[in-house]
Amino acid sequence: MVEVPLNQARLADTILMVRPFDFDFNEETGRDNEFQNRPLADLNNVNAQAMTEFENMVARLRAEGIRVLVLEKSTAQWIKTPDAVFPNNWFSTEHDGTIVAYPMLAENRRAERRFEDVEKLLEDNGFYIRNLINVGRFTEKEYILEGTGSMVIDHGNEVVYAAESQRCHPRQFRNFINLRGYREGVLFKTASSNGLPVYHTNVMMSIGEAFAVICSESIVDPIQRHLVCDRLAQTHELIDISLYQMERHFCGNILQLRSGLGQNLIVMSQNAFDGFTDIQKTRLEQHGKLVPVKIDTIETVGGGSARCMMAEIFSPFIGESQIAS
Repeated sequence: MVEVPLNQARLADTILMVRPFDFDFNEETGRDNEFQNRPLADLNNVNAQAMTEFENMVARLRAEGIRVLVLEKSTAQWIKTPDAVFPNNWFSTEHDGTIVAYPMLAENRRAERRFEDVEKLLEDNGFYIRNLINVGRFTEKEYILEGTGSMVIDHGNEVVYAAESQRCHPRQFRNFINLRGYREGVLFKTASSNGLPVYHTNVMMSIGEAFAVICSESIVDPIQRHLVCDRLAQTHELIDISLYQMERHFCGNILQLRSGLGQNLIVMSQNAFDGFTDIQKTRLEQHGKLVPVKIDTIETVGGGSARCMMAEIFSPFIGESQIAS
């Protein structure tokens, strides 16, 4: 039996990424994702650019000491999955070796879920898998909860934050909190500059060990806004970003990781890096080295940024790793 240490690291040093083999504008998700943009170039060029951006990001993260596992295209897969590059929406991992599966809104995104392949990739690289559980029914089409896109987890304090949307149903959110035993769930309503709900919570906020980036302007109810900011400020340094920074630069879609040498890193797109003010960058740098990656095509066409591309691996590491290339 594998013993899981009680004092768990709150930052992952390993991530899983999915090669963007079918990358394209997703018509199904474009119905509620305002951040997507139709490509001006032809599909082959867009796909090639996405592949290059992906490879460069993997290389950069590995150079910074992050263990990156790459999930390749399945030979058995026949449905096109244009958003497969964003795996954190359909699964997450926990320190006890559990893989958590989530119900997805778009039909072609449900086809991304490849749990046997994830288990094999993790086990082949020395990680322990205890079990796989579903949040709700595997075939769920109404009560949606899209993983760590729909939820942003404060691991240190066991509090989960979520913006209500088509991708985050309150009933399923409460089910997740009860199922995994988190201490508190904080649900709130948001609106973009166009008045629509922000499609994923991790676009408008990111929580690290001791800092939280948040677009408080997007939380429409003043009471909820005060509650969220006050709750976070008790344990984290708040860095507030504007709607413009959220919508045009993806400044909320960033992720704090820890390298194999113990250095804290904050991964973001080059666009997000350019969107932060100098003062905000200085404050962020107190919490880790800023690691910008250039993913303009993936970000613009896919409507998701750097954080969406990384599924954190918290599963116990029990053997020598042979990193997938």
